[in-house]
Amino acid sequence: MRNIALNRFCDGISRRNFLRVGALAPFGVSLPGIFQAEAASGLKSNQRSVIMIYLSGGMPHQDSFDLKPNAPSEVRGEFKPIPTNVSGIEISEHLPKLAACADKYIVLRSLVGQIDEHSSFQSTTGFPMSVTKRDSKPHFGSVISRVQGQVDPSVPAFVDLFPTMQHKPYNSPNAGFLGRAASGVRLDGEGIDNMKLQGLSASRFEERKTLLAQVDSFRRNSERLEVSGMNQNYQRAFEVLTSSRLVEAIDVTKEPETVRERYGKGSSKHLGDGAPLWNDQLLMARRLVEAGARCVTVAYGFWDTHGNNFKHMKQHSPTFDQGVSALIEDIYARGMDKTTTICVWGEFGRTPKINKDAGRDHWSRVNFALLAGGGMKTGQVIGSTDASAGSAKDTPINYLDVLATVYNNMGIDPHSMVVDISGRPTPILPSTVAPIGRVYT
Repeated sequence: MRNIALNRFCDGISRRNFLRVGALAPFGVSLPGIFQAEAASGLKSNQRSVIMIYLSGGMPHQDSFDLKPNAPSEVRGEFKPIPTNVSGIEISEHLPKLAACADKYIVLRSLVGQIDEHSSFQSTTGFPMSVTKRDSKPHFGSVISRVQGQVDPSVPAFVDLFPTMQHKPYNSPNAGFLGRAASGVRLDGEGIDNMKLQGLSASRFEERKTLLAQVDSFRRNSERLEVSGMNQNYQRAFEVLTSSRLVEAIDVTKEPETVRERYGKGSSKHLGDGAPLWNDQLLMARRLVEAGARCVTVAYGFWDTHGNNFKHMKQHSPTFDQGVSALIEDIYARGMDKTTTICVWGEFGRTPKINKDAGRDHWSRVNFALLAGGGMKTGQVIGSTDASAGSAKDTPINYLDVLATVYNNMGIDPHSMVVDISGRPTPILPSTVAPIGRVYT
C-alpha cells in the first residue's frame, strides 16, 4: 500500500471517492458526525414511525378528494365522484383503489393557514420558507431524530428519499438549529446506487475498511483531511454501509413480485421541476420503517397544473392511486397501522374556477391531506368546504395541527422543548396548535 499513489487505491477508487463514501457525501450528511452526536445524547428508542409523502406543486383538491358535482361547470371540472367503501364518502373516479380502502384513512378537507408558496417547507418544518431560513427551523424528521434517536444502530432514525428537484424550494430543508447531526440521511437516486455499492460485493467493500488504517498517513499528506478523533464514528458509518438491514431495506427487488405489482413501479424520471411518480420509493419507505427508521420522507409527483389540469390528472392519478393505496393497505396487512403514521399532503390547494388554459392556479385558502395508520380512527372525513371548494365551511384545521398530530402519534409532545446545538431549549411547535382530536375519537 505504501507504493500506491496518494490519489488512488489499488482497486481503482480515488481518495476523493473514498472520502465521499466515508463521509456519505452523496447522502447529504456525514454519518460519522451524526453518530458522534447521538453517542453523546444517551437517547432511548421506541418503535413508532411516520412516512410523509409530499405532493410537490399542490394537488388540486376539487379533482381528487373534494369534488363538487353540483357546482357550475367552470368549477366542478371534468371528473365525477365515485362512492368509497365508507358510506357517504366520495372521491374522484380516477382513484378507485383509494376508494376501495377509504376505511383505512382520514380525509382532511379543510386545511387552512398555508401561504401561496411553492416549497416543501410548510409541510416539513411547519413554517414558510422565509421563517424557516430566518429562524433556522428544523425539518420535522430532524426533530424526531434528535428527540428519539435510533431504533437500530445500523439504521438512521431519519431517512430522506427526496430527490434533488429543479425547483430548489421543493427540496428538503435541513436540520436548522438542531445542527447537522440531526439531518436525515439522503437516499436519492445517486445515494441509493452508492448504498448498493455500485455492484461491489459485500466482501470487497468490507476490505475497504482496512483503508481506515491509512487515514493517519493521508492526514500527514493533505492539510484538507480532518479526521482526528473520528475513527470510532467512521467505524459506525461503515457499519451502516455494510449493514444488511439498511441495504436490503432499499432493495425492493427483495419483495415478492406480487407485492411490487400491487405497488406499481412508476418511474424515477422527474415530472416538470418537481418530483417523480416513483412507487418503488413508497415500497422502500415501508421497508425502511420495518428495518428501524423512525421517519421516512418521500417527494411524490408534480401537481402544479396551471394548464391542462384534467389531462395531467387523468394521466398521473392512476399511478398515485395505485402506490398510495398499496402503501396504506400494506401497513394494515402487516400490523403496522397502530405504530406507523402515513401523511399525504402538499403546499396548497388549487383555484375553484378553471382558468382559460384548462388549469387551476394556486389557492392557499384551503387544502386537503390524507392521514392513515398511527392508531387513529380512520374511515372518516374531517371538515368541509363551501360549494365551490374555495373556503373551509366547517371545522377549519390549521395545517400545523397536522404536524402536531404526527408528533403526537410518534409519542412526542408537540409543545415540548428540543435543545438546539447551543444548548438552548426551543418549543417544537407553537402553543397555539394541537393534535386533531377527532382522529382519536
